[in-house]
Amino acid sequence: FVEDVDDNVFVDFASGISVNNMGHTHPYITKKVEEQLWKLWHFAGTDFYYKAQVDAGRAIEEITPGKFGKKVFFTNSGTESNEAAIKIAKINKSKQGFIAFIGGFHGRSQGALSFTASKAIQRKGLFPTMPGVEHVPFPNPYRNVFNIDGYENPEELVELTMDFIEKYTFKMYAPPENLAAIMVEPIQGEGGYIVPPQTFHKKLKKLTEDNDMLLIMDEVQSGFGRSGKYFASEHFDVVPDIMSLAKAIANGIPMGATVFRADIDFPEKGLHSNTFGGNPLASVACVATIEAMKNENAVDNAAKRGVHLQKRLLELKDKYDAIGDVRGKGLMMAIDFVKDRRTKEPATKLRDKIEFESYKNGVILLSTGESAIRIIPPLIITDEQVDMGINAIENAIKTSLH
Repeated sequence: FVEDVDDNVFVDFASGISVNNMGHTHPYITKKVEEQLWKLWHFAGTDFYYKAQVDAGRAIEEITPGKFGKKVFFTNSGTESNEAAIKIAKINKSKQGFIAFIGGFHGRSQGALSFTASKAIQRKGLFPTMPGVEHVPFPNPYRNVFNIDGYENPEELVELTMDFIEKYTFKMYAPPENLAAIMVEPIQGEGGYIVPPQTFHKKLKKLTEDNDMLLIMDEVQSGFGRSGKYFASEHFDVVPDIMSLAKAIANGIPMGATVFRADIDFPEKGLHSNTFGGNPLASVACVATIEAMKNENAVDNAAKRGVHLQKRLLELKDKYDAIGDVRGKGLMMAIDFVKDRRTKEPATKLRDKIEFESYKNGVILLSTGESAIRIIPPLIITDEQVDMGINAIENAIKTSLH
């Protein structure tokens, strides 16, 4: 729960955009950060190691997928994590091109923005971005450029997507000899909480291996237990070469990390660096967050509460024709509103009204995609608290439809 200046209390279904996964002012995390405040605020971690930074690196290495040697480069945000990933891929492969996906979001700096394609406003007035990034369709089961039902025919959707990459993108204008990596979100975030068919990421990984490319997975929004596993890529049994992290990594203290195979590290010192990455306060918060997640079984709780949340959302879908789709994993769920279920025409204004009415009813929500609302409460939520929020959302739907 959060409280505003007028003493109104809200159920938090936003978590600071999937940042406060362990809730607000978590006592253990707060205690550890407070202790660090009296020791060391900042020291140039890129030049002088300190224990907090090393501990954070080890904690991240332990929970991220892959049994190979890893390196962890600390940043201050998801955007910075992706910028580092871009550089690692370019230098390791000595190639300058990339594949990204329509609907993806990877940040707003000029490099990361080149990969972002979830809303036109994000790029408006900012061309040219970094050259060499080619966008292809993401296999969205609900709405896709191939006009098929991806829930009924998931393998057909995957094959059409892979064919587009191999038979059109590679052959017509972006030869793989020019491409360093593919950057993808395991579950698209700002694009609408889109969960691709189960086999997609494995085929994407094989495609990169067959064409001397790297696979970069952006887990900035989906990581740290949000999907019911530590990282959403685990749902698809895929281990990327590079993983971009941020948001929930330190439960609200600004921090990010780029985790990558040790054998693809920068070949020379000084190729990439920053001032605040791995800051002592952030590093301590990161370790404390991971420890709290383990001690409180937060990932398992996200999976269990996610089952209950999905059940409640599907019940709403059965009652209201304005809900076209319910999708997601764990506590990373979305409700998509439509004008007509047959045409799937987005009901953006209705979505916006429901979001506002929910706020008046005491629930904090965030939109995603063109017509969806995301539901991303802290991982420590209970079924009873889920029900409180869903009941308020249902009342908002009733108000907005009449």
